[in-house]
Amino acid sequence: MSNIKDAIFAGGCFWCMTKPFDELPGIINVVVGYTGGHVENPTYEQVCSHETGHVEAVKITYDEDEMSYEELLEIFFRSIDPTDPDGQFHDRGSTYHTAIFYSDEKQKQEAEQYKMKLEESKLFDKPIVVPVRPVMPFYEAEEYHQDYYKKNAFRYNLYYRGSGREDFIKKHWYKNRYTQEELKERLTPLQYKVTQENGTERPFDNEYDEHFEEGIYVDIVSGKPLFLSKDKFNSGCGWPAFSKPIKGAVYENEDTSHHMYRIEVRSTSADSHLGHVFEDGPEELGGLRYCINSAALRFIPKDEMEKEGYGKYLKLL
Repeated sequence: MSNIKDAIFAGGCFWCMTKPFDELPGIINVVVGYTGGHVENPTYEQVCSHETGHVEAVKITYDEDEMSYEELLEIFFRSIDPTDPDGQFHDRGSTYHTAIFYSDEKQKQEAEQYKMKLEESKLFDKPIVVPVRPVMPFYEAEEYHQDYYKKNAFRYNLYYRGSGREDFIKKHWYKNRYTQEELKERLTPLQYKVTQENGTERPFDNEYDEHFEEGIYVDIVSGKPLFLSKDKFNSGCGWPAFSKPIKGAVYENEDTSHHMYRIEVRSTSADSHLGHVFEDGPEELGGLRYCINSAALRFIPKDEMEKEGYGKYLKLL
């Protein structure tokens, strides 16, 4: 039987806290709202007055058999600045304070352990200040706030970048945690050149160009999922082509090298260079072509995904 639970996190402006969790395996529902205060059924205007005691928050309903609470904690922390006690990015004040609201002792312990590990990692040069608090009544926000990133994509993207959240996350979270010595030992020279030195392998002479078996493609460096076989198509370009990545798996940079303007694609889990994305993909698949180096990928066949720890992605194939 499914093990359905809720997780509640406050991470500043709740517009920015839906997208990181939405549409991932094991996620049933994501809603934004208000919690932590003393006013019942508050309005957005009341909460913005900073007099209700509430923070903007997100409630994730998830199936623990497919998505662990620890994975949710990782997504949450990688979406915020956990060292800021006074708000998030350009949003200041108590409404935008961070917090983890636990619903049972297990969630409390996991949250505190995650915070401790993050503190010990020395990833940040300031203390981790996200409080771990017992759950309180959660009041859903007005309908126009729900799925804001979908309903108002242009405005959302402007806000996400303009607030400083995007640059902070790229700088502090999308990092390669491995030493170059370690990577040179376990990667082939071509894999190292592509992922660490922004190299490009030869077209039509690489492992996955003409490969269309069912399964999942993961980052050769971190092992984190990147692309699904169902989104792969034959573009004729000589490199593996995908219509889209797995949600949250990649980020994009402007690339002006070689006297060209292109959009580079990098992994969020290890900052591996993967390839580039172009707007000449099949219209019926969304119009994008993620042109990816085989050397940046490892393929796990469908019948081995469960054994390799990628079973929750089987339903997406």
